Amino acid sequence: MDLKEVLEAMQQVEREKGIPFNSLLEGLQQALAAAYKRTMPEDKGARVEVDTITGEIHVFQHDLDEEGAPLLDARGAFENEEAIGPRPFGRIEAQTAKQVILQKIREAERDLTYDEYAGREGDIVTGIVQQSDSRYTLLDLGKVEALMPQAEQVPGEHYEHNARLKAYVVEVRHNPRGPSPSIIVSRTHPGLVKRLFELEVPEIADGVVEIKAIAREAGHRTKLAVWSNEPGVDPVGACVGAKGSRVRMVVQELRGEKLDIVPFSDDPATFVANALSPAKVKEVRIDPREKTALVIVPDYQLSLAIGKEGQNARLAARLTGWRVDIKSESQFQQEQARRAAPPAEQATEAEAAPADAAAVSPEAAADTAPAEQAVAEAGSETAAGGS
Repeated sequence: MDLKEVLEAMQQVEREKGIPFNSLLEGLQQALAAAYKRTMPEDKGARVEVDTITGEIHVFQHDLDEEGAPLLDARGAFENEEAIGPRPFGRIEAQTAKQVILQKIREAERDLTYDEYAGREGDIVTGIVQQSDSRYTLLDLGKVEALMPQAEQVPGEHYEHNARLKAYVVEVRHNPRGPSPSIIVSRTHPGLVKRLFELEVPEIADGVVEIKAIAREAGHRTKLAVWSNEPGVDPVGACVGAKGSRVRMVVQELRGEKLDIVPFSDDPATFVANALSPAKVKEVRIDPREKTALVIVPDYQLSLAIGKEGQNARLAARLTGWRVDIKSESQFQQEQARRAAPPAEQATEAEAAPADAAAVSPEAAADTAPAEQAVAEAGSETAAGGS
């Protein structure tokens, strides 16, 4: 192989891979210069020019300073540079050219892959499980592999080898030394639920229905607040689908995770009441200054409103952004009577007052770990308000 054949191969790489010819040529000249430098004195540097017409290699040497950097004159040119004649394209040169071309191809493919996936952060990808253990799971996305760390895996989910799996792209990192960019995906991110509904509900993809807020405890339960931008469209019904067909597909992909779809409202009291679905709320009293919502429910609805281990109240607080304080009717009436009673009676009744009410703030709800919670929820069905 002579240099002309190498130059033709570089032009073919430009056509097929989209790698600029000048980039390949520059890399080849730098690599040849480094190879020739090893045959020169330590105080001399090398520069190579390749004639793309004749295929000749012209080598120049110049002076270096004590640190090995080129000495430049006032014009910025190499100092005392002189030509040491054309060099033949031998075995070493051919091997260097091959290495440069392959390296440039790898770099270009890595950059193209990064550019492709960098714009997909916040999107869903479908991959095939290649490896799964307690530390991480690897998904084959075709051109590249994605990494799902343990923290992004749903507790209790098992990912079988060669199984197809949807995941949410959390981050794409440029990896200058590796063969491909690092893609981090998640199965716990609330965005996964949002993207799944966008795939199943055309009204969401078209912007007719909008998902205003999501609160999720992955593997257990998710609450969504939805809003319709068109008066004649029921946002909850659009997400549920005929006989629950649409929400059923999302639940299937989430492997049985419970979903509560509630209507969003600009009125905080209405929104908090909706967020506590499937529990029935009698009254909500809003304190804008303290950002607190006092929720009064019938006695028989208290446990359902709070939820198992406080899950329903916790998710409602995160969904709405309000501190939710839930009390039964009897508790509220007792407190009202206590406030109206003389001070001596207030102290006596306070000692005997039951402690069944629940108060949950959005911050506390976000810090609570859901790993130990059971999937089953008392009296709750998949979809909005138990529908």
